Parts: sequence; C-alpha cells; structure tokens
Amino acid sequence: MHDSFSTRDTLSVNGQDYIYYSLPRLAAQHPIDHLPYSLKILLENLLRHEDGGQTVDAGHIKALTQWDPAAEPSVEIAFMPARVVLQDFTGVPCVVDLAAMRDAVVALGGRPEQINPLIPSELVIDHSVQVDEFGSEDALDINGRIEFERNGERYSFLRWGQNAFDNFKVVPPNTGIVHQVNLEHLARVVMAAERDGQALLYPDTVFGTDSHTTMINGIGVLGWGVGGIEAEAAMLGQPSSMLIPQVVGFRLTGKLPEGTTATDLVLTVTQMLRAHGVVGKFVEFFGDGLQHLPLADRATIGNMAPEYGATCGIFPIDAEALNYLRLSGRSEAQIALVQAYARAQGLWHEPGAAEASYSSVLQLDMATVVPSLAGPKRPQDRVLLGQVRANYHSALEPFSLARRKRIPLVEETERLKDEGGGGAAVGAREAARESSPDSGAAWQLHDGAVVIAAITSCTNTSNPAVMLGAGLLARNAVARGLTSAPWVKTSLGPGSRVVTDYLERANLLEPLEQLGFNVVGYGCTTCIGNSGPLPDDVSAAIRHDDLVVASVLSGNRNFEGRIHPEVKLNYLASPPLVVAYAIAGSLEVDLSNDPLGTGSDGEPVYLRDIWPSNQEIGDLIASTLSPEMFARNYADVFAGDARWNAIAAPTSQRFVWDSASTYIKNPPYFQGMTMDVGRVEDIHDARVLGLFGDSITTDHISPAGNIKADSPAGRFLQSRGVAPLQFNSYGSRRGNDDVMVRGTFANIRIKNLMLGGEEGGNTLYYGPGNAAPEKLAIYDAALRYKDDGVPLVVLAGAEYGTGSSRDWAAKGTNLLGVKAVIASSFERIHRSNLVGMGVLPLRFVDGQGIASLGLDGSERFSITGLDNGNARQATVTATRSDGSQQHFQVDVLLLTPKEVEYFRHGGLLQYVLRQLAARD
Repeated sequence: MHDSFSTRDTLSVNGQDYIYYSLPRLAAQHPIDHLPYSLKILLENLLRHEDGGQTVDAGHIKALTQWDPAAEPSVEIAFMPARVVLQDFTGVPCVVDLAAMRDAVVALGGRPEQINPLIPSELVIDHSVQVDEFGSEDALDINGRIEFERNGERYSFLRWGQNAFDNFKVVPPNTGIVHQVNLEHLARVVMAAERDGQALLYPDTVFGTDSHTTMINGIGVLGWGVGGIEAEAAMLGQPSSMLIPQVVGFRLTGKLPEGTTATDLVLTVTQMLRAHGVVGKFVEFFGDGLQHLPLADRATIGNMAPEYGATCGIFPIDAEALNYLRLSGRSEAQIALVQAYARAQGLWHEPGAAEASYSSVLQLDMATVVPSLAGPKRPQDRVLLGQVRANYHSALEPFSLARRKRIPLVEETERLKDEGGGGAAVGAREAARESSPDSGAAWQLHDGAVVIAAITSCTNTSNPAVMLGAGLLARNAVARGLTSAPWVKTSLGPGSRVVTDYLERANLLEPLEQLGFNVVGYGCTTCIGNSGPLPDDVSAAIRHDDLVVASVLSGNRNFEGRIHPEVKLNYLASPPLVVAYAIAGSLEVDLSNDPLGTGSDGEPVYLRDIWPSNQEIGDLIASTLSPEMFARNYADVFAGDARWNAIAAPTSQRFVWDSASTYIKNPPYFQGMTMDVGRVEDIHDARVLGLFGDSITTDHISPAGNIKADSPAGRFLQSRGVAPLQFNSYGSRRGNDDVMVRGTFANIRIKNLMLGGEEGGNTLYYGPGNAAPEKLAIYDAALRYKDDGVPLVVLAGAEYGTGSSRDWAAKGTNLLGVKAVIASSFERIHRSNLVGMGVLPLRFVDGQGIASLGLDGSERFSITGLDNGNARQATVTATRSDGSQQHFQVDVLLLTPKEVEYFRHGGLLQYVLRQLAARD
C-alpha cells in the first residue's frame, strides 16, 4: 500500500502497539479541521486504501481535504467498508448469488474458493417471522414453529453458506432485529485487524442490505444501506464508487419536554430534513443538545435517515457512546481502544467543541417538539396528535367515503340493527379478552377503526425509554380498568431479547400482555408487512362494506399496501401511543382531548391521566438495564436454538441446486457468460411496460408481502404443486427468480397511468401491427414482448424507487426485459441498484416530465447518443401511433467511470466475476 502523505503512525493501547493512518499528521500538511466528522472517516478510508491509483491515489486524498461545502458533488472516490451486515430477506439472494458465482467462476476457468467474503460479513435472520398468532402466551412459540416450517429450506441454505464461506456468520432466528443486534453487539466502533503481520486500527464502517443500516450512525459508525449486489461486491473486496457528498449539519439544542418521546423527535427531524432536501447527502448532528440525547435516541434518529432521504444521519463518538458500549456489555479493553483511537484521530467530541463547516445547517430546539404521528402513507408526513382525526377525515376523501355514517364503534346489537349503520356486525374475539367488559358482546366495525396496533421495528424497539414508557402506560391503563378494543390485532415484537428482560425486570411485561401485547417474535414483523392475517371476523367486516381501516405501528415505513393489504391507512407512532390507540380502537378518538375509555370506576380516562413522566421512565431505565443483560443474551449469539440446530446443513464447497425447489434457484444472470466485455448500446423501438407517477417506492416495484393465488407468481407456484396455504411470502422466496420476476410491479396499490391510474400490477400490451392494446398482468405483457423481440422501458415521476434497499426492485426490472427507466428523479440506492443490474437510469431534464411531454405509454421509444456510456445526455425519440415524433433530452445517470464499467460488463456482479476469474 502507498502512504504519500506519511500518515502511518503507532498508537499504544492496552499494552499493545497498533499502526494507524493519522489524520493529525495529514492535517499538518493539509488543514482538515473544517471537515465534518463523517468526511474525516472517509478521509481515513482513503489514506488506508491508497494503492497508487488502481482505486485510490494522492489526488483523491487531496481533493477531500479541499472539500468545498457549497460545491455540487463532482469528485469520485472509492470507499471500502470494514464489514457488511445482512438481513435474511436481502441476505438470502446475496448468498444465492455467491453460490451461483462459484459455479460461474469454475465455468470461466477459476476455482470455487475465489468466491469468498474478504471482510467480516454477518447475516441476522429477522425478516421471516410473521404475526400468525397474537394476544396469547403461546404466540412466541407458535409463530416460531410456523416460521421454521415455512422457511426450513431457506435456513438450510443459510447454514450451508455459514459452513462454505469464510468470514460469514449467521445470527439465527428468534434473536432480534438486525439493526438492534448490530447496535447492541456486532458494532465494533473501532476495528482491529492484522495487515502484513502488524495490528492495524481503523474506524468501523459498514454496508448493510437494509436501508435502516443507518441506525448504527447513532454510535458514531459510518454506514448506510446498499443493494444486495453492491453488498456482494464489498464482500468480495470491491470498493464502492461514490461522489464526495455534501454534508448537511443539524444543530440540536435544548432537551425533550415532558410528555414527548424520541419518536416525536425523529418524526419532527424527518419532516424538516425531507422538506430541506437531503437526498444523496450526509446529515451530521451536532450541538449542545447532544449532551441531553441518550444513545438510544440518537440511534432512533439515525435509523430513519432513509425516511428523510439522506445517505446517513450520523452522530460523533463521545462520552455517551462509551456509556452505551459499557451498558451493552462490551469489554473494557474495547472501550479503551475506541476512546484512545477517537482521541488520537480527532474524532472525539466534547461539548462546546468548535463546529465543522457544513453545506447547510438546520436547527431544532428539542424543547419545541410535541407529540406526533406520521401518515397515513408516508413517514415524512408528520401529524400532530391533536390533528390525527382531521388528517384521517381528509384521507377518506380519495376513497369517496365521506357519505359513510360515522357512529361509535362499540354499540349494543339491537341499537346497531335499529340504526342500520354502515358496518358489519361481527362476533367479538375472546382470546386474551376475558377481562374486557365487552368480551363476548357484538360490535361493529366502521371507517377509521384501528385494526392493527403493533409495537414493532428497529426504530423504536431499540429504545428503552419508549419501550418502558409503553409498559408504564399499559400498567396505568390496566390499573384504571381499560382494555384494548376487541377488533385490534395487537403485537409486541421486541428488537432483541434484552428488551424482554428489562420489561420483565420492571414488572411491565404482564400489563402489556393484559392489553394483548404479548411477544409475537424477535424480528421485523408488522413494519415490513409480516403482520399476518387479520381475524376472520374483522377481515369479513372490512370486505363486507369496503371499509377504510387503519394500523398504528411504531415502525419507520407506512407506504401504501405495505402493512396489510386490507388496511389502507397506516400511521407511525411511539410505542406508548400504539398502546393508547389499541385502547381507543379508532382514529375518530382524539387522544389529545377525548377519553380513551371508561375506567372500572365509571369515570372517563384520558391519555394524560395514564402517561408516565420522563422522570419515572429515566429512573426505571437506571434501575433495570445492566451490562449483564446484554452479556447473557449475546453470549452464544451465533449458536441458535434447538430448531435451528436440527436443520440439516450441507458441507460442499459448491451448492447442489435442487431443480424442484421453489425457494432456492440458480439465477440466470451468468448463463452463457464469457470473458468478453460488452458495450452500452442505443435502444430502439422500445415499448412502455409501465407509466407511473411520483413516489413509486421499492415496495411498489419489488415483490413483497403475500402472494395472491390468481397472480402470475401464485399460478406458477400452483403449477409446481404448491398449495396457496404454503405460498409463504415474496420475501421468503427471494432466492427463486421464477417467483420474484412474476411479482415485480405486482403490488396491489401500484397505479399504472396507462390504465387511468387503476390499482394493481397490470399494463397495456401493444402487439405487432395495429391490433388494439390488451390489458395484461405486467409479467404476462413482458413475456409477450420478449417473444416479440421488443425491448422495454419504464416511465415515472419524481422520487422513483424510494423506500427499502430492495435489490429485487432492480433484479426483477432487469429480468422483465426493461432496458431503461426514465424518471424525474431517483432515490439513491435504487438508482445504484439499477446500474448494478444493467438497467439504464435516465432523468428528464429542464423540468420536463410525463405530463409536460404528453406521454401516455402508447408510444415507441428510441434512446440514442449513449456513446458507450460516456455521454452525459442522450436523445429520446417518442413515436406515436400516428407516426408523429417527439424528441427530448435526458440525463444519463451513470455517475462515475466505475459505474460505466459495471454497465459495460452487464452489471456489477459480472464485472466482479470477470475480475476474479482473471486472477491466477
């Protein structure tokens, strides 16, 4: 390795000498005090990986020292993370690709062991558990048993991967959510490794195959979510190309007032940053308010960086970070290493320290934060608690439901019959409701009913303040005689087993269970759509009158169709508010003014009557959490339980594919591949597969949630002998491209403007000649176009591909035959994933778009002037059915020379494979 600036130095910690690349030594030659914390980490990464120009040279390092906060990003650098963290929905396809690459490298003349992770790569199985059983003491065991029955084949495959690959570990199911496990255990903050026979220190940095990898930013670790293909490249030693970003500073002052939570804070921050515009930028938090912000609150803010659109949302290393490392059971030796290295590198933060330079600065006095939710379909749409009812009423309008008569949700049966109401009377569910005064009584469902109340997701279940706050509120509610409404599906999905421990120690798990919040699993459940079926009577009532019902969850995503297909309105809220809405049972109840219900003494009970104080929550945290809890729960984190260890684990170096499997399949990306590199060719006479508006998310594009029996994927599975009851979810079948390609663009809420904006994954197929267009499922139309030899394009509006970093949103697009996506703007990760899969991202210029150009999807499109990927702009010619043509320019979003290379190779994985196969 090179060291052009002589920054290599020695640091002695715990009686051992380490080498490191000193930022202060560089600062003596090129001032860097103005750089934000996050850019200093990037700078160290460049120093450590300088190799004479293959990926990093002295010019890259000097360019970063001369960073101009106001300048638009223009300088490309290479970034190599220290490790990769995966979750199972995105991790299984990664391991499938690695297994396929072992076969492919052999076909190209290489050896299987050439395909092997070169950096620590850890996969946490957390996305497969579903809420099938709830509201009972057996829910955890039953859901766990069903999870293993559904996913045994996938888990066997992952056990093979753990045996076959070096530097690859699997955290088995029933442990926790990937981001919380990462925060509580996997994160090193400072890494120690051997290089050339010497111990080397460097910052812990991470790529994750979940966009909420940014949660780790709360403890000073720079990392963000990437697509599976980019993660695989990092695992195989390939750096990621990026432009030196702008960094937005966010100054925090004051502290949270009484009655507010970290959730209220993060929803406020999300709204502010989304309005400011931070897509593709780093966000860095600083200010005197940090001393009043616990680490868990910082992690909550970092977690939602994808929701405010940033690449990351990072906090510095300081005394609070060390306190958390100590609390979470890290060794004193590791803590000493972190502190010594951070101080030596100038990465340590002290209150009152000089501020760095930022591209722009926002400020929030945390004392002004008020209780809030976000919804009904975007996490940045913050709603004050007192305005939720009005917000819900507005959300009803697009559904033409203003005519519905709104009456109280719970009425006597005869009165319901007399009034005739607009909802279906159904029998009450008795499970865990024996103490309810309404148990066994008839009740009626109406618009606005809260049918799912879920304490779920990494955003909040990592935070003791909101979790203990929820427990205290439940305790107070039970003491007053309140119960959850009988139509609400309640669930508690802790982020790790540590959460259950401290709830039990605080005697708060029992009152949560009395309200139906029994532990249903340790995983990502409701927030990713694994909410499971609604009770039959609730589901029947919704369908009977096409009701618009709601979920309230402590998650980070609430996009259309994500939480449950029968639930059209979804609100994000803190865990205590989730409990409150379970009791209220309806969005018609204004929690800021209306009573939650009537207590056992016959008096109304208001939210303010049972809300715990900040002091009570703080005292409880101090008395219940301990390092021993973390040490005990993570002592054998990779071992797994009896179910996990009972799964057969193959031991071969190459995976033996089962042609009958509908879960794991050798993907087609490398079929017929040679060592010859292709070109970026112009596209001629393409048809439009889909014409979409703004804010099309990866949830809309990527197969997710349940598989419908009459969908292309459902029909395929049935043709392979799989009964609908055994379909499982799209997420669980991400290792089989036959299933996934059929589910791409199949979301029940996606709106194709070619069909007037009707919902569902359909399109218009324009066959040869002048035949009338035919309405088909998008997959079926793509198949017809493939037979016709016709390339495809997708047209869209702004913010195309927002949401989770789902690599299948790009993989499925590629396998459908889409050559290019033309949109007004792209989300960062999805644009990168499209490039990595050989799909060309193009952007309308000069404020143009679908509407201004008068495009309706019936045209044929030719894209010319690509110049083998070197062009910054290309010309699009749209030819209408009458032969008239319209020409317009688009930006070619191959942003770096490395991305052009990926595209010429047909994709990032093909590029990596050829590089590895060419080695001796």
